[in-house]
Amino acid sequence: MKKTIRYMFAALVLAGAFGVYAQDKARRTDVLFWSQAEREAHFRDMPAIFAGNTVVHGTHVHALPQGRPLQPRWPDGQSLEAYMSAHKVAAVMVLQHGRVRIEHYGLRFNATGRWTSFSVAKSFTSTLVGAALADGSIHSLDDPVVRYIPALKGSAYEGVNIRQLLSMTSGVRWNEDYSDPKSDVARMYSAPRVPGEPALVTYMKTLGREAPPGSKWVYKTGETDLIGILVTQATGKTLAQYLGEKIWRPYGMASDAAWLKDETDGTETGGCCISATASDYARMGQFILDGGKIDGKSVLAPGYLADATRKHASTDTPGIGYGYQWWTYDDGRFTGIGIFGQMMHIDPKRGLVIVQLAAWPSAVGPDEIAARRAFVAAVTAGVDAETTPTK
Repeated sequence: MKKTIRYMFAALVLAGAFGVYAQDKARRTDVLFWSQAEREAHFRDMPAIFAGNTVVHGTHVHALPQGRPLQPRWPDGQSLEAYMSAHKVAAVMVLQHGRVRIEHYGLRFNATGRWTSFSVAKSFTSTLVGAALADGSIHSLDDPVVRYIPALKGSAYEGVNIRQLLSMTSGVRWNEDYSDPKSDVARMYSAPRVPGEPALVTYMKTLGREAPPGSKWVYKTGETDLIGILVTQATGKTLAQYLGEKIWRPYGMASDAAWLKDETDGTETGGCCISATASDYARMGQFILDGGKIDGKSVLAPGYLADATRKHASTDTPGIGYGYQWWTYDDGRFTGIGIFGQMMHIDPKRGLVIVQLAAWPSAVGPDEIAARRAFVAAVTAGVDAETTPTK
């Protein structure tokens, strides 16, 4: 369990997002050291602090009709308001069968504000891989990574395919120790700039191999950004452009979103930092729950979503695995998770989408993680306690 928390901490914190900018600019690493007041103030406004691209919404809005109010059921009788106050939660939205059953805000946040997802964005990036497969921009998950990122030829990534990159089973050596300033997660943007090449790629091609491709799972934050770069290379579009074109506008998100990027080379951070409203995160979750379809037509390659949300690698926590940039559960649920309390949880059996946006006092404190799991269990218990189906 402790090992999984350490993996999640390093991966979610540095999911390619916290590169260092010029000295006169804010550094995204600074987020780790913000005070509680700064977290609560800036998580809702990170696109105003850091460079990013806009995900443009359209005129059509996917309706989220009101459903019957749902009461989460904690064993100790805790209230939703008490949970949110104790754990610095800015928003909770629960959909069931596409209807809003819970919508509640805290930390002076509201329905029109945007909040940063951190590594929930990984699951968005994975979904764009499915779209690129459907378009034919990516031929196959068995394609070698170097087909799309030629700069990695001759590195340990030669011989690694897209499927292994998605499931973080590349076998490339990686140090996830975030407390070590010499670890890969601390240094992955430290390589000298090569003209025309993302700084991340320059660093990643220096890594060695520790296991055959596909044989060992290690959470490598840099690999999530490689996936984003691969999608951009394959489609010829930024992640923000592609997300807007394939999902954001046609599905009917209500507001623009922002996707942070490296302001020096313009590379978006595929593993982190989409900023959106709580309701648009919920719409994204509903899009996934509906099978990645818009107006009955699949946006994703046949079978991709089912493949992405099943376990491809085991973690050290029983019942929890890893798919294609989704944490998976043996009972069929799956979740996108970000540091400081962000979550987009999908429960196909119950038709549930559970979104949480927060400013936890610590990035991935064990007590906070346990409380979030208890919140999901309380929502599930509330649904299961009902005697009639939701209309």
